Amino acid sequence: MKRVIEKLRELNEPVPKPLRLPSEDEIQNIQIELSLKFHPDYIRYLLEASDVVLGALEPATIPIDSGHTFIGDVASNAWKMGVPNTLVPIAEDNGDYYCMNEAGEVLFWSHNGSTDEKWPNLETWILEIWINEN
Repeated sequence: MKRVIEKLRELNEPVPKPLRLPSEDEIQNIQIELSLKFHPDYIRYLLEASDVVLGALEPATIPIDSGHTFIGDVASNAWKMGVPNTLVPIAEDNGDYYCMNEAGEVLFWSHNGSTDEKWPNLETWILEIWINEN
């Protein structure tokens, strides 16, 4: 994860109102609120690089004042679309969702339902989908 976080930091785009990194308490509280346990790789990403802005894809964020990317709203919308509430929606993309399971895999959930598309871990997803597509 270290390498991909460094790469995200290098590619971070300046924006008028930058995002802020969450505190450990905020991450703990949202896990309780959503009744989910985040994978350690996701927690590391949240603490070290979830304030990065890169391209059109906007991963979910933890601070409640982060607007439409707030994970509570992203998760609620994903679950209404049929995403199992055992998955952590880490990003919404035009009504489709990228979600993490307990094993740390990232799964693609289409607005039409489950797909076979997945990545073995968050680092691979960040590199292949978020970074390389920009």
